[in-house]
Amino acid sequence: MVQSSSPMVVVANRLPFIVKKDENGVLVRKQCAGGLVTAVAPVVVETRGLWVGWPGLHKEDNLEYIPESSPDDKSPTAGLKSEQVIPVMLPRQLFDDYYNGCCNACFWPLFHSMPDRALFQSDKWQAYLTANKEFAARAVDAVKKIHAEQPDAVPLVWIHDYQLMCAANFIRNGCEAEGIQVKLAFFLHIPFPSWDMMRLFPWDDELLQNILGADSIGFHLEDYCFNFLDCCQRRLGCRTDRQKMLIKHNARLVTVHPLPISIPYERFQSLAQVAPAVVKNNPEEQILLGVDRLDYTKGLVHRIKAFERFLEKHPEQIEKVVFIQVAVPSRTDVKEYQELKEELDMEIGKLNGRFSTANWSPIRYIYGCISQEQLAAFYRDSSVALVAPLRDGMNLVAKEFVACQTKEPGVLVLSPFAGAGSSMAEALQVNPYETELYADTINRAITMPKEERELRMSLLKKREREKDVNYWLESFLESVNCDCKNTSGRLSPLREDDFSTFLENYVTESSRLALLLDYDGTLAPIAPHPDLAVIPPETKKVLMRLANMPDVKIAIISGRSLENVKQMVGIEGLTYAGNHGLKIKHPDGTMFVHPVPHEYEEKLAKLREMLKPVCTDGAWLEEKGTGVTFHYREVPNALEAEIISKAEECFDTAGIEAYHSHRALEARPPVPWNKGRAAIYILRTLFGVDWLSRISVIFAGDDRTDEDAMKALQGMAISFRVTASKNVKTVANHRLPSTDAVFTMLKWIEQRLGARSLEESKTLGRTNSVSKSPAGSPTRKSSRNGQAVEEMVTSMTMSDDDFNQMITVKSVVNGASLTA
Repeated sequence: MVQSSSPMVVVANRLPFIVKKDENGVLVRKQCAGGLVTAVAPVVVETRGLWVGWPGLHKEDNLEYIPESSPDDKSPTAGLKSEQVIPVMLPRQLFDDYYNGCCNACFWPLFHSMPDRALFQSDKWQAYLTANKEFAARAVDAVKKIHAEQPDAVPLVWIHDYQLMCAANFIRNGCEAEGIQVKLAFFLHIPFPSWDMMRLFPWDDELLQNILGADSIGFHLEDYCFNFLDCCQRRLGCRTDRQKMLIKHNARLVTVHPLPISIPYERFQSLAQVAPAVVKNNPEEQILLGVDRLDYTKGLVHRIKAFERFLEKHPEQIEKVVFIQVAVPSRTDVKEYQELKEELDMEIGKLNGRFSTANWSPIRYIYGCISQEQLAAFYRDSSVALVAPLRDGMNLVAKEFVACQTKEPGVLVLSPFAGAGSSMAEALQVNPYETELYADTINRAITMPKEERELRMSLLKKREREKDVNYWLESFLESVNCDCKNTSGRLSPLREDDFSTFLENYVTESSRLALLLDYDGTLAPIAPHPDLAVIPPETKKVLMRLANMPDVKIAIISGRSLENVKQMVGIEGLTYAGNHGLKIKHPDGTMFVHPVPHEYEEKLAKLREMLKPVCTDGAWLEEKGTGVTFHYREVPNALEAEIISKAEECFDTAGIEAYHSHRALEARPPVPWNKGRAAIYILRTLFGVDWLSRISVIFAGDDRTDEDAMKALQGMAISFRVTASKNVKTVANHRLPSTDAVFTMLKWIEQRLGARSLEESKTLGRTNSVSKSPAGSPTRKSSRNGQAVEEMVTSMTMSDDDFNQMITVKSVVNGASLTA
């Protein structure tokens, strides 16, 4: 269990349970499930702290006492005594104005970037302030109680979520009036909006200053932290430090922290292991799962429409998949939510009516609450989880799905607009507003090879297991000490130091590194003719030095033919992949050649003949063995459209798809193989099946074919898209403006890993006899199998001439000639 040095006072809108009367009229506790309760309640018990919140009843209900937990209670709140609970009793009308009128009608849509749904009402805002004052007064009572029992302790008051954003200042003022020292922390469970959204709120000045009443403020994501810093700077004129995430306000220093919340991983895993199996229509049927509260931020209607489009585009999946959508009722008395339910019911009914067969319906719709055991079973037995909200602070459903994957690994489809999307990079990311892409992503998830599913899910499970809800709580307890870490990062001009921002925590001195690089547009600038696209000498020298580092493997994956790309690079010891990975050759001579259908070869021969007459006015054909590329880079602009049209007509007539690249049309074999599959194959053959756990991977490319590799390696590598265009769509982690930036990145990697080489060189120099080479570089005498071998030892400061001389030194070891 996580330990806290301070007694904790939790202030939340709700208590960790609801108080209600049973059939005999006796007050009892009804447990509330959730990560916050699971993680925090035991700490409150252990520190003899208190929990302040609404019990589920109003002031008019005359709550006489808080009942104790029942003897058979096994929940995390079982040890929380009634004396450790302080209920907040509000009049029914005030609670409705505060909770429904302001929290849910204003802050909820505004903070989820849906301002058109937000209602700005002065009377509801005043009710919000009044309710926050009441919560704060009860929190001060809790602090006074702790101070009386533990006078030497400094209580930690932890305020939660958007319902209580103004409580911190009121609590601070109350404690200062009592002369009691406290630590105040606030955590927001939903997104914090950008300045453009926040300034729509008419009372933003007052709201921001009340939030700043806390000493430490936590958000799920770094982006939310920066939004808050920006709002404080632009609206309040506060001095802020974005690197250290500090805000100076009213002579106080407030710290801001990214604290992504998580789940009780082991608990969900245990539930999944014993939960009964979900009934399927047939053993081969695949289940798509959605689990959401019925809310307009969850994108439920968008999801149904995407699933409908998926069935339209892939009729072969009819009766092979079923979509289970669990919608938990929410705010059923609000007209907007009633209309949402009606629309969802209509869309589901329409889809089921359109696609259902005698023995199958595409959607199983569950409107209501289900037990955690049932939920764990759904998670475990589903092939795909669709978690694609329009906006979400974090979304724990995605994490629960991963924790429950105890059998055949499934696929997580995740919206980038959920907070979890920033950390769960191995999920398939999908924009819920883009129906076509959504449908294609569903199909990709359904048909994903087992090998890729295992890779992605293993990494997801490893992270969520390590960074569970206890890790979140530990991180919070560290943050309230107001520790700050300096971070550095600059924008343009791009320098070697800037890559520390991208790669410092990924590429360390002890890393084993795989560099997967495209050629044209990545290593070599795009040229009018492929033969003119030459690697700059300085880039080639860096590649040669990296290739000679013991823990660096380099692969060049190009659309050129294997023979051509190997000739153009001209560096030994590298893996070369030509024709977008259809041919791969390792340094030891082993070859991989993907088979090509005979029918395609016949069509290709026909296409070659048809394109020859079109090769005029600067257009020409590049032969690639299993494909051809029709180049029109040198065609005059006035003739370009006509030439392209004629070439595309040839492709259509030959029955071969034309792939567009840099001012060229490519013919590729119709096989399920691309740079992504090739990249995985290269990593497996170079490093073994467990490469994920041992290798840092960097991929850099510049065009659409490289996106296949970036998608396949998403979440398993750091990828760079080389592009000077702002409108290029990419899944890469970062963008680089030119091949010069790639050179700069390679130099940073050389410098980073060179620190290890230099240290090893110093160690070896102290234990071996050292003499001087003609070039002035130190040499080390060693013996291998009884034969003397002279090995050159270099540092990062050696000249290029010294390096060129070093790599040409030949040694004979066991009768084999090796280049040092």
